[in-house]
Amino acid sequence: MSLANVCSNDALPMLDLPQPYLLFLGDTAAPAYAKTAFGLRDWASERCLGEYALPGGVSLGMSALTPAQARAAGARAMVIGVANVGGVIPAHWLPALLEALAQGLDLVAGMHARLADIPALREQASRHGRRLIDVREPPRGLPVASGRKRSGQRLLTVGTDCALGKKYTALSVARAMRALGVDADFRASGQTGILIAGRGLPMDAVVSDFAAGAAEWLSPDADPAHWDVIEGQGSLSHPAYAGVALALLHGSQPDAIVVCHEPGRREVLGYPGYALPSIEETIELNLLLGRRTNPAIRCAGISLNTAHLDDAAAQALIASESLRLGLPVADPIRGGPALQALVHSCLARSG
Repeated sequence: MSLANVCSNDALPMLDLPQPYLLFLGDTAAPAYAKTAFGLRDWASERCLGEYALPGGVSLGMSALTPAQARAAGARAMVIGVANVGGVIPAHWLPALLEALAQGLDLVAGMHARLADIPALREQASRHGRRLIDVREPPRGLPVASGRKRSGQRLLTVGTDCALGKKYTALSVARAMRALGVDADFRASGQTGILIAGRGLPMDAVVSDFAAGAAEWLSPDADPAHWDVIEGQGSLSHPAYAGVALALLHGSQPDAIVVCHEPGRREVLGYPGYALPSIEETIELNLLLGRRTNPAIRCAGISLNTAHLDDAAAQALIASESLRLGLPVADPIRGGPALQALVHSCLARSG
């Protein structure tokens, strides 16, 4: 997909990222924790040459390449495509990362753990003249939130949990808006979105006092007809990540939200015993808290991740949930009339 389909040029700085990429999956067995790699495969495939997994790791269905093979094929960097709990780089990954540097590849990561803070990587990069690039680095000088209402229109994707489609929904809606001739930008708020768009702000790496201000900075004043489609993070009901979700909600001041959900998921990912909130609870909580900075906030519809269903079952569920909730419901990846109805609902204005 072309970046022009989801983001136009603006004042947010572009990252200098060496391309194309080899996508490193480590030994991550759960696809949800390899969402960076899957996101790059699905939204920036022209920049991805292949995958490199350790035994037990998931596959993207791409060509399996060693760092040497990838470098010979033209790769310039290896991207750690994992977003695990805590954003850690396990010690048993180091031989593979050191090998990539030795073969002439830069390393790119969006983990909480910084590549340059690992002595072995720092020394190997220096020895071979390679770069260590951490994209989970917020800009300096972020302000405390002002609460000032900004010009322009904003949509925020929110969810019942993590890793269920907030980024894919925002990218799909921004693309669909632009296809309709609407001036719209995708605003990345996490490492995967930043790698896809080439710009953005890693909200979960911002000191909490400045997080809502960072969300204001991410989506500045704009033309009244312009839409910023902002990638959500976490969930207001998450036992660990509610804080980043609330900061985004208050700072982005969305005019509309789209609630993202994976049918069949019963518990919070990685937190056994924590039941997932319902779609209705999630709508109510986001509207209640969102009214603090935008009294006109509304729910435009629901995005379902139906990847585990066949098309007939997915379409039946989309139709029944729309009827039950009284809102447009779509799976943005499946597209079709349901997605168009959701996008038109997003574009409708209150008052």
